Parts: sequence; structure tokens; C-alpha cells
Amino acid sequence: MKLLVVGASYRTAPVAALEQLAVAPAELTRTLDRLVAQPYVTEAVLVSTCNRVEVYAAVSGFHGGLGDICAVLAEQAGCPPAALANHLYVHFDAAAVDHVFRVAAGLDSMVVGEAQILGQLRDAYHWASGADTVGRLLHELMQQALRVGKRAHSETGIDRAGQSVVTAALDLAAELLDGDLTGRPALVVGAGAMGSLGVATLSRLGAGPVTVTNRGADRAVRLAESYGAAAAPMAALTATLCTVDIVVAATAATESVLTREVVSQALADRDPARGPLVLLDLAVPRDVGPGVAELSGVEVIDIDRMAAMLADGPAATDAAAVERIVVGEVDTFLTWLRGTDVAPTVAALRGRADDVVGAELRRLAQRRPDLTDEQRSEVARTVHRVVQRLLHQPTVRVRQLAAEPGGDQYAALLRELFDLQVPQTSPVDTVPDVMAPEAVPPLDGATDAPPTGGER
Repeated sequence: MKLLVVGASYRTAPVAALEQLAVAPAELTRTLDRLVAQPYVTEAVLVSTCNRVEVYAAVSGFHGGLGDICAVLAEQAGCPPAALANHLYVHFDAAAVDHVFRVAAGLDSMVVGEAQILGQLRDAYHWASGADTVGRLLHELMQQALRVGKRAHSETGIDRAGQSVVTAALDLAAELLDGDLTGRPALVVGAGAMGSLGVATLSRLGAGPVTVTNRGADRAVRLAESYGAAAAPMAALTATLCTVDIVVAATAATESVLTREVVSQALADRDPARGPLVLLDLAVPRDVGPGVAELSGVEVIDIDRMAAMLADGPAATDAAAVERIVVGEVDTFLTWLRGTDVAPTVAALRGRADDVVGAELRRLAQRRPDLTDEQRSEVARTVHRVVQRLLHQPTVRVRQLAAEPGGDQYAALLRELFDLQVPQTSPVDTVPDVMAPEAVPPLDGATDAPPTGGER
């Protein structure tokens, strides 16, 4: 079984493409079921956030698994698989492990070092576990990834600024509002995880008064009460917009909430002397509708604009320290993975030994019917001890050798020497461990030749 990551992020796709790929919570279980129903996919975890949609999968074949996953993503996006090719990246085996660990550590985030992705990975893992689409391989991968993320944040200064996508967006908003958010009235649209972070960050930065609105009024009230903010009904959205300078929009709606019509009406009643109305659109699909950014008196900061405006991130020394953690943890995981590959061979060898011992003891019983039960038991124990002692050192050693690069050769030699029948991987799985194709291979007529190159 092999690991495969297929995804798109703010690095490779515009918001419009991420909107197409985004999987709403109500669709997660169905999409996970669809993935593991494919011929080559046996396990799947699906991560869908404001700036990435990724599938982590255990597959029985590289090209088959890639085709299966792309087909499901294309179905989700409502387009042909070929239309996604320019936006997708692919990682296989060691490169897949490296990517997942880098994501967990915050190295692949728009705001390098932000910790929110760790919670998002945990949620994706728990959701897939609940949908029963995670087996031994992805259980181990996700548990180790979460541990790597915690190490990155506890052992380095990667998140010393405490930044998240929300704080980075608000920093950009402050630049548009004379550099300070203190005393600026703000509105948070949405009461989910991102909305909660928005209220908390606005309160910490001294913005206020802060108002929360949400389709579910009860959640808005609870969130507002937690931070001493106010709650407003969604029906009063236009009226509330007139009174604020900053809006953090982060709902799970499938259609725009801040439409051109709503924002135009609010601007008509808003004092232009207050400066621009800054709309932070952190939702995928987008909460700010088409054409809003063209209105006079509005500044829209969305994922695309953030990607272009954000600074380089934390100090190089902090990022380098996290890189070292990731490299070491990837090696550890691959050592475990290679060890699991040799386990069936060791089990088959011990099974063959048990069969031989059993056959010889049955033959002894036929030749020496005069032996007592006690004598036969003693002979059986002695023979088993001899065989186990003979096998102990070779099996321990082959496990050690298998943990090293190229260790699969020792397991193959063991199978050849003892004529062991162990299920083999198909030729399509002989892609090198370190692999991240430069482009998604053709889904039809693909050959078994391994693709090469770097991440898109």
C-alpha cells in the first residue's frame, strides 16, 4: 500500500478554482465514501479549508489511485478532470509524508507558522475516522503529523507572532485604515471557527464595538457574549454595514452573503468621511460577491490578494528549525513504513517454520506410537525452541535492514531463499519513494513509468 497526496492550494489555484473544489461539511462524508469506493483507493482523509483542498490517500497503485482521486475531485468541482490539471499538485510516498508534515508544521501555510491548520487537520482526521475511511496507514500518518505540528510550535519560534490568516488579514486592513484598528467598529459575519478567531483577534487588537451576525442567531449570541460583543440578526446586515469600518466574512455559505446590492445599499447610507469599508473575505466559497470590489469606497481583501501582499513570514532561523524537525520526522516515519513492508515476509517465514515443525511432529507420532503424551510434548517444545532460536536473529536483522533505504531487497531475498508466497505489490507501485510529479499525468492511457519533477 502506498501514500498519495492530491490537492490544490492558494499556491497553485485562484480562489475561483478553490471554490469549485471546496467540500462543505455536509458533503464530507459522501465525498469520503466516494473516494474509498474507487478501485485503487483504500483509505482517505479530505482537508478542505479557506486556502487548500487536499486528499490524503492509501492507494494500491499510483496511476490508478491518481485517476480515481482526480475523478472524484472533478465530480466535486463539476468539471472534466483535465480542467483541474493546471491547479493540482501530486506527492507520492516519501514526498507525500514530507508534504503532510510540512502542512501540519505550518510551513506550507499562507501565513507561515500559523497554528490554525493543525486544528483543521485534526478535524479532517476525526471526520474521516468517523466515516470509517481511515485504516492503519493513514491513522499512523495523521497521528504523527499532528505530533510534528505540535513539536514545531512548542520547540521553535515559528509562531512567535501568534499570526493566523485572520491576524494577517487584519494587519493588511490596518494599513488601509491609517495603521490602527483601535476603536474601529467591526462586524464579523459567521460564527464558526474562523468567525470566532475573528472576534477574538479584533477584541485583542482593540477594535470595537464588535458585532457578530450569523444565519443561526443562537450561535451569534453565544459567540458575542463570550467576548463582550453584540449580536445582530442577519436580516439587519445592510443596516449593520453602515455602522462599521471593518468586516470579517467567514461563513460556510455556498453563495455570496455580501452581494453587490447589499454593499451598495450600505455605502449609500454610510458617511464617506469614515474612510473605506474594508471587507476581509476569508471564506471559500467567497462571501463577497462579484463586482463588490469595483464599488467606490470599498476595499476587498480576499485570499488571492493576501497571497500577493503578505510578507515573507517568520525569521529564516525559525523556519530552518522547523525544516530540521520535519526532515527527521519524515525519516522516522519512513523507517516505520519500511518495517511494516517486511512484516508479511517475516510472518510467512515463521508460518513456514511452524508448518515444517508440525509436519515432522506428526511423522514422529506415526513412527513412535510408544511415546507418552508427556514425551511428545517435551519433544514438541524442544523443536519449537530450536526453530525459534534459529529464526530469531535473521528476522531481527532483516527488520533492521528493511528500515534502511533499499531495505526491501532483503525481504525479497528472504522470500527467494525460502520460496515464500507473500502477496507482491503490482509493477505500477515501483515508483521511487521521493516523487512529486511536475504535472498531473494523463488519466487515460497512462504508462507505468514513474513521473518525475517537483511540486507544481
